[in-house]
Amino acid sequence: MNTVSENNRSDHLIELSSVLKSYPVAGGEFTALHETSLHIDAAQFVAVVGKSGSGKSTLLNLIAAIDRPTRGRIWIRGEPLHAMDEDRLSLWRGRTVGVVFQSFQLLPTLTVLENVTLPMDFCRTLPPRAARVRALELLERVGIREQAHKLPSALSGGQQQRAAIARALANDPPLLVADEPTGNLDTHTAEAVVSLLQELARSGKTVLMVTHERDISLRVDRVIPLRDGRIDAPEPLDGLAEARGVARA
Repeated sequence: MNTVSENNRSDHLIELSSVLKSYPVAGGEFTALHETSLHIDAAQFVAVVGKSGSGKSTLLNLIAAIDRPTRGRIWIRGEPLHAMDEDRLSLWRGRTVGVVFQSFQLLPTLTVLENVTLPMDFCRTLPPRAARVRALELLERVGIREQAHKLPSALSGGQQQRAAIARALANDPPLLVADEPTGNLDTHTAEAVVSLLQELARSGKTVLMVTHERDISLRVDRVIPLRDGRIDAPEPLDGLAEARGVARA
């Protein structure tokens, strides 16, 4: 195999080639994601949709390097995740991808500001004073700077999710992945969170969001529908763009 082709893919921000993920279960093996090939370009807002058990979170976890494929290859920004050892993968993950969870996963004993500075501390991205300044700027960007010195328990669900998004942006990753980020929110708050993710994509981030909601299609650039671990249908990119009045080159 050509080494340049294998290790330096750069045509797309995300590229999967024949990726399969299976897990051992009693009596055999369960395939959560069948052989899947796809690519995602930079600065897109992408929704992965499907019913529970369709493989959505599995796909997200593989792209975020939270899990590793059983078989197949994954490149992010041309870097081969499938070829990295755990130490290199951990460093890559901290600098390249921000993760937003349905349950927020803010550390309850740290203030909101401390939660947002934490990824910068782990990756030694900035010295403490500069990290604090950046964290406050991110909290301002997501609209909750006034909550900086409170514990997460003092915030509403929507405010906690905004704090989680600020934390995911701490190291300025090119890729943001969100696993059911509106699942624990009321309709009004969920709308505000989706608008924030949409704004981040417009500013140049690639945002990959897992959701049960198929009516998300008019808010995103691309829909990847999954069913039983397989991409279900062609992705109607041009139709979505026209419905939203977005001009494409």
